[in-house]
Amino acid sequence: MASSILSPTPPTSSLINSKKELGLSAFPSTSQNFIQKCKKPVSKRIVSVMAPQQTERKPATTGSVKTAMTMTQKILARASEKPQLSPGENVWVNVDVLMTHDVCGPAAFGIFKKEFGESAKVWDREKIVVIPDHYLFTSDELANRNVDTLRDLCMEQNIKYFYDIKDLSDFKANPDYKGVCHVALAQEGHCRPGEVLLGTDSHTCTAGAFGQFATGIGNTDAGFVLGAGKLLLKVPPTLRFVMDGEMPHYLLAKDLILQIIGEISVAGATYKSMEFVGTTVESLTMEERMTLCNMVIEAGGKNGVVPADGTTFKYLEDKTSVPYEPVYSDAQASFLSEYRFDISKLEPLVAKPHSPGNRALARECKDVKIDRVYVGSCTGGKTEDFLAVAKVFLASGKKVKVPTFLVPATQKVWMDIHTLIVPGSGGKTCSQIFEEAGCDTPASPGCGACMGGPRDIYARMNEPMVCVSTTNRNFPGRMGHKEGQIYLASPYTAAASALTGYVTDPREFLQ
Repeated sequence: MASSILSPTPPTSSLINSKKELGLSAFPSTSQNFIQKCKKPVSKRIVSVMAPQQTERKPATTGSVKTAMTMTQKILARASEKPQLSPGENVWVNVDVLMTHDVCGPAAFGIFKKEFGESAKVWDREKIVVIPDHYLFTSDELANRNVDTLRDLCMEQNIKYFYDIKDLSDFKANPDYKGVCHVALAQEGHCRPGEVLLGTDSHTCTAGAFGQFATGIGNTDAGFVLGAGKLLLKVPPTLRFVMDGEMPHYLLAKDLILQIIGEISVAGATYKSMEFVGTTVESLTMEERMTLCNMVIEAGGKNGVVPADGTTFKYLEDKTSVPYEPVYSDAQASFLSEYRFDISKLEPLVAKPHSPGNRALARECKDVKIDRVYVGSCTGGKTEDFLAVAKVFLASGKKVKVPTFLVPATQKVWMDIHTLIVPGSGGKTCSQIFEEAGCDTPASPGCGACMGGPRDIYARMNEPMVCVSTTNRNFPGRMGHKEGQIYLASPYTAAASALTGYVTDPREFLQ
């Protein structure tokens, strides 16, 4: 499999052929030359045949001829009860978990009732997870009505996993309430290797971090799954991303996924699986792997997946008693394309307005004056994200120069912010460090202003502002005002920018 990349030096320079020489940081952020791409077209030739049957054999011992498959193919093959699947095939897939939330849940249940009957029962009340999280802490009556509707439907169907919230004035008064669905799914043990998880939210792909097939679906599809427990899916081809090298102390998974999206574009993985492997990926925590998989949809991906390993199994030990069986790509599996990165040479990145693919080095944007910083969402509102922010504040010893909004993803994250001791802080919690730095008090857990929402949603951009955010999208109007400018960044870069009032490379504070 031939491979080569162009050197970032003038055209007269020679080609770099060694995989070990591939680096990222020294290259301009707009370059398309600092990635090694190995294309491996799907072969159309016959790769195996069944030998003529010489004597009578029982089917149980004969079996079927198999060719190598990727993780995603294997998961879908198992879920469709097929011995073999190839990219492009359409198959009926049995669903292990269906998730919906307050924005899409009422419509999905409405379609279910319309198509299956007003008195119909869902296919499995224990495989449906309903998590209010989007537009909760608002006086908007229509938004509040969605949660009430969900509550009635879940009671009618006796849904086992409905994480309800009744008292919107104090989230802590709701013991069942969790917060952002994608983080809550993991924390509550609904993510398991080898399974199929579908959700009425495009960032359902986050759960691929657990070695499972997870993707977002529409309300109509969800309505069908509610009644039938299965869905017709097309098997996607797989792009493989091999990330090796020691992760620099100033980088986080957000930088890795921004690098990938910037390289392949926001359409580069359209209806493709994105598989992440390599020593760097193996070194990531589960929350960082979730960040990596969370934004595959920003590249157009159907799903993202990380092979399950000891880190995965350790995370799941106290979260689920449901048996699961991980699967892994075969050594000879066919990948549509393979990309290789030397992460040790990558620098902190941002995505400039108005696209997640508008990649730039953070240091290249040092003259961009900002009005605020937002830390939160399914992408950047997890416990480790806030610990990262606290680490930068602690290292600087300074106060923030712009309003800095903190929105924990879930109740558990909120508790962690107030109870976990930050390493090297002398016994301080994140909340204490945030207070000393002059940040806003951590808000009620949920999606917050990531998707704009009603005007009174906490930290919504109601005026044209410039914001550095740990969220996942920066389209016009995404966080509120259509003229707002959003720079997507890691928690490290967001914290550093809060301290200076400009887009700032976190290496200024993390020596």
